Formats: sequence, structure tokens, C-alpha cells
Amino acid sequence: MLDDDALIMRRVQAGDLERFAELIRRYQRPLFRAALERLGERTWAEDVVQETFLAAFAGRTSYDPTFSFRTWLWTILLNLCKRHWKRRASRPTQHPWSELVAGDEIRLPEPATEATGLTCLLRAEQIERIRELLTELPEDQADALRLRFFGDLTFPEIAAAMNCCLNTAKSRVRYGLDRIARAMQRDEGDLS
Repeated sequence: MLDDDALIMRRVQAGDLERFAELIRRYQRPLFRAALERLGERTWAEDVVQETFLAAFAGRTSYDPTFSFRTWLWTILLNLCKRHWKRRASRPTQHPWSELVAGDEIRLPEPATEATGLTCLLRAEQIERIRELLTELPEDQADALRLRFFGDLTFPEIAAAMNCCLNTAKSRVRYGLDRIARAMQRDEGDLS
């Protein structure tokens, strides 16, 4: 990174407001991926990410540079996602598989060989199933998984963002992964 996040925020706090754009460029994409996975609707995710940056900018004077900016920002995102979700009475519409394959949403790693149409379809179905399974998990486990894998946060950052201890953050990720793995194994068993 060109500058440490805390250093950029100190400069923003000192009046160099244009520097905040660096933080937006740095975090917009991972925040969007996590919000999309949490909310399930592209426009909702875009709105929440925009609100996250607006809230961080508005609260710039309250930011304490001795703490991680990244954790502070992810905490804002999680809180706004929860608030946004509660405002929505119905569950979001799931994206069709073609959008998952073509869009910039989460993708599984590309295989070493050239992907065939069938491979892309199967991968898209796996992604869709993982999305469904995330919605079936307890909210704390699903959010911990989103932060870990879509936000690329470390366990200490997850603990800080979710206001829990380190072991709780690790447990939420582990139990969430276990539940998803068992469900995927059941799905494979049903097919055979």
C-alpha cells in the first residue's frame, strides 16, 4: 500500500480531504463483494457501500488512528448491512447463474485447463448453493465467513469488527464452514 490507512486518515482529519479517495479506491471492491453476499442485491450493496464511506467520512474526526482503519470501516459496513436488511421486509432476489458467471461477483478459482460451458455452469451452481447456505447460517457465522473470505480480514480484525473475542471469531468461521461443508456433502450424496 502506498500509505498506511491510519496515516491517510490523519491527513484527512488535518484537512487534506482529497486523500479519502485513496481509501475508497482501496476498499470499495472488497466492501462491495461482502455487502452483495450479505444483502443479495447489487443495488442494495452499492447503496450500503456508499453509505459506509459517507459514514466514515462524516465520522473522520472520531476515528482513532491507534486502531485499525480497516476494522473500523468493516464494522461500519456490517452495521449498515444489518440496518438495511431489517428495513427490507422480504428476502432479496437471488441472481441468476448467468450473472454470477459474467459479473464481478465472487468466483471460484479458475481451473488450470480451459473452462468448458459445463464447467462454468457447475461452478455457477456451486456459487449459488454457497449463497443459499450462507443465508441459512446464523447471522454471526455468515457475517464472520463473509468478512474472512470476501473481505479478506484476519481473525483479530473479524473479532474487532464483530465486537467479540478472537476465539469466538475463529469459532464462528469454523462452525460456519463445517455447516456449509456438511450441506455440500449431503447435496453430493443426494445426487448419487
